[in-house]
Amino acid sequence: DLVESLEAQLSYFRPESELARINRQAGEQPVAVEPRLFELLEFAQEVYRQTQGAFDLTATPLWKAWGFARRQGRLPDAAELAEARRRTGGAMVELDAELKTVRFSQPGVELSLGSIGKGYALDRAAELLDRAGIEDYLLQGGQSSVLARGARLMAAKSGEAGGWTVGLGNPLRPGNRLGEVRLRNRALGTSGSAAQFFRHQGRRYSHILDPRTGWPAEGLLSATVLASRATTADALATALFVMGREKALEFCADRPELGAILVCPASKGPGIEIAAVGLADDEFRLAADQ
Repeated sequence: DLVESLEAQLSYFRPESELARINRQAGEQPVAVEPRLFELLEFAQEVYRQTQGAFDLTATPLWKAWGFARRQGRLPDAAELAEARRRTGGAMVELDAELKTVRFSQPGVELSLGSIGKGYALDRAAELLDRAGIEDYLLQGGQSSVLARGARLMAAKSGEAGGWTVGLGNPLRPGNRLGEVRLRNRALGTSGSAAQFFRHQGRRYSHILDPRTGWPAEGLLSATVLASRATTADALATALFVMGREKALEFCADRPELGAILVCPASKGPGIEIAAVGLADDEFRLAADQ
């Protein structure tokens, strides 16, 4: 019931949702926002600033221009891309913390919560379970968002190290496991291009767009983030994917509370390379056939 109510509030695709109302009206006037949603928008704007625009809820016009809104990827022409970029940028979102309102500095700006909404829903569901006194559980949102609490009771009773074992997919071999992550009171978010992409003249274009350039992000095959909250893990997985390997590792180095697993194309020949940071020895294990 909680997840359905959040979907009704946050969905970009439901005309009656609160998010849709914001998108319709905030280009003309300040729009009052439900307090918890306002907190989510404030957090998203903080991530936008910390990642220097790599994470941006306003990338919706770009998403449309590239055809990913209809799951029909296409190469936009220069005029389409320029128009989409004109309406993209977190700096155009104005939040009033006192009045809990949002306003866009120009018409045509739109917010989409696809890069953060599932994690937020998991965090809200965890609050519900916590209030009920449940201390040991695993929540999953789709194939990319997981939140764990406790140490998996049966494992702890049997003398195992505890924690929840979550499989991490291989971005080049769909259906195959790259490795396993052990979660203990942490959340995991993964961003990757294995599921949505298209090819044009031999080049592969990902559905994950760099809001700063307007073009699909390149350099990584997937980015997985471990954080205390699923909202954080989801948002930063997208941001790190957009940043690329070196900038992502620099970002995590300054934030020891985060863990990250970056899957990159091999520098020489086919295959992959993996860069991991902020993880204990028993938190990530490669599959035997990697």
